[in-house]
Amino acid sequence: MAYFIYLLVVYILTSISLYFLFPKAGVEAKKALIPGVNFVEWAKLIGKKPINTIWMYVPIVNFFTYCAMAVDLMRSFGKTSFGHTAASVFAAPAIFYKTAIDGSKYLGPILTEENAFKAKYDKAINEKDKYAIEKLNKENPYRKPAWREWVESIFFAVFAATFIRMFLIEAFVIPTPSMEGSLNVGDYLFVSKAHYGIRTPSTIAMIPLLHNRIPIIDKESYLEKPSLKAFRFPALEKIEVGKPIVFNWPVGDSIYLTSQRSYFPRQVQETNDPELQQQFQKGNLITRPLDKKDHYIKRCMGIGGDTLQIINKQVFVNGKAVKNPIKIQYNYYVNFNNKVNAGTLDKWGINQIDQAGVIDGIPILALDNDQVSKLKNAGALLQLLEANGNEGIFPHDERYKDWTADNYGPILIPAQGQTIKIDTANLSIYWRAIAVYEGNKLEVKDYKIYINDKQVNQYTFKQDYYWAMGDNRHNSEDSRMWGFVPHDHIVGKPIFIWMSAKEGSLGKGINWDRVFKYAGKSE
Repeated sequence: MAYFIYLLVVYILTSISLYFLFPKAGVEAKKALIPGVNFVEWAKLIGKKPINTIWMYVPIVNFFTYCAMAVDLMRSFGKTSFGHTAASVFAAPAIFYKTAIDGSKYLGPILTEENAFKAKYDKAINEKDKYAIEKLNKENPYRKPAWREWVESIFFAVFAATFIRMFLIEAFVIPTPSMEGSLNVGDYLFVSKAHYGIRTPSTIAMIPLLHNRIPIIDKESYLEKPSLKAFRFPALEKIEVGKPIVFNWPVGDSIYLTSQRSYFPRQVQETNDPELQQQFQKGNLITRPLDKKDHYIKRCMGIGGDTLQIINKQVFVNGKAVKNPIKIQYNYYVNFNNKVNAGTLDKWGINQIDQAGVIDGIPILALDNDQVSKLKNAGALLQLLEANGNEGIFPHDERYKDWTADNYGPILIPAQGQTIKIDTANLSIYWRAIAVYEGNKLEVKDYKIYINDKQVNQYTFKQDYYWAMGDNRHNSEDSRMWGFVPHDHIVGKPIFIWMSAKEGSLGKGINWDRVFKYAGKSE
């Protein structure tokens, strides 16, 4: 809603400023207040065909069209300096009004005059008329200093890249092995933000092309305020079980940041990372808005309304076994018996990335079924590990102490409009969705639940939620550790891998067989 309010305010201010400006160019003032007509008259004043104003109604494209038309309108009034151009881009209504009340005169449609000058220049070039070319170069009223050409080109490139990254496609790199086998460490992805619905940014004051940290100085790259409420445009397709998704880390609104990774507060008592403990002791808690939370990529294993359960490592949704990814991985103790060399392991796709630890000199490797079969055939001894223990398992409640990463649930994933009965027994599962993701005041008094100061025993959810898991099942921090992924946290759909570095390092070479590989497979 805030996004549309912003667009409405800009439109109203623009229309008002054009109301004062149009008469200077011989256009009736009232035409500035008629929707559609104002854009057509604006286009005529700069020498653009009225049909081109249709781009003003196309989301994303309209930003570029608006800025270009604003710059050309001011040039039609003789305002051609760098400052005028910048003001036209960042504060068009203000410079329109200033032009309306100062001594500026309308000089004619700038694009028409530019095209006429260009036609003369092209004619001189074709006729090889050196005198005419030299004369036109000297008289060229559209020439800009080299520094300005560079500055404007760089600005436009950053501006365009920022908008493309913000609304359409963004490049990501896989930093961890949680999806190893399907999406590997060192894979560089293009992610479409349109497939699941373009989401407008909530953060306004930020450094373009940076997500949440500034390199070198290692500081946050944005200001939390002012902010807008995010809005999502209609999706091109629905999120399906089995498809990989990119999303903002749900619990990443408050984090402790180390040189290796981010931790949410709950992990302080569950993790033995000395750097994390140091950050906690110093009170270095960082808060982040929704669109500046860390990006994660996992596979969607359940959608709103589904009941999910994991039994002996197999995921079941609504009582039916979900087809496992082809490259699904688990941890194994592996004793090679000196029968497999490093070259063979590399050929089979087994490397240091797959090592999850060492116990008594025996390595623990994350392996898929094909790798397990090849190692067994080569004479290696393998033992599948079990994910025992409840430490770090969502919902971090003693009532669910029997839940593990391999045997989990059942758990009901909320859907938009779905009403779920809540009590003190299941509140630990849903409290974060109710209080944090949906912004309600939630309290428990005398074993009674109050939402927005009203006692309740049920709750109707405002958005869909998803259950995300990594294909490297024993080495993935996912919904089993921090719960549901809200719909407003969805960033986009992986499209394809455009580059892949071996073991995450370009210095070790390129995985040519992965370049331009489709990344949105459901298995």
